[in-house]
Amino acid sequence: MNTTKKVSILFVCMGNICRSPSGEGVFQHYVAAKGYADQFDIDSAGTIAYHTGEPADARMREVAARRGYQLSSCARKVTEQDLDTFDLVVAMDRDNLNEMESMLNGPRQHVRLLGTFLDSYLGNDEAPCVPDPYYGGTAGFEQVLDMIESACPMLMSHCLELLNNK
Repeated sequence: MNTTKKVSILFVCMGNICRSPSGEGVFQHYVAAKGYADQFDIDSAGTIAYHTGEPADARMREVAARRGYQLSSCARKVTEQDLDTFDLVVAMDRDNLNEMESMLNGPRQHVRLLGTFLDSYLGNDEAPCVPDPYYGGTAGFEQVLDMIESACPMLMSHCLELLNNK
């Protein structure tokens, strides 16, 4: 197998301090545990630049650390170049999906909701959204991690298909 081939995935939420850095950190952990870390480029971004340069929310980092995840990225704003170059862009909710679709002048097959990687959801129209935990308590941060963890097997399967088609 040619190990120079990689698949790139970008997780996107609004501020890039709760949900998307969690997607990045959890999925990095998952692919590393499966032995595929060298075949993935995983990143995260937000649709707003308000938190640019900041680490993930301290509450999110704390809840993630209890599960063994390190959230080490710094917030940045998604760019049009990101949307053109990443193999897969995973939005956490419809507002952020719509924002990226506006940037692209319409929907694209490689821009999907995380919920499409949960059992029995095929498209963005019916897929559940990952709720923003920012203004809530610990349970909201736990729910974010639960949803991301649940999506990892189907997400990895999809990414390995993309890799095999490169």
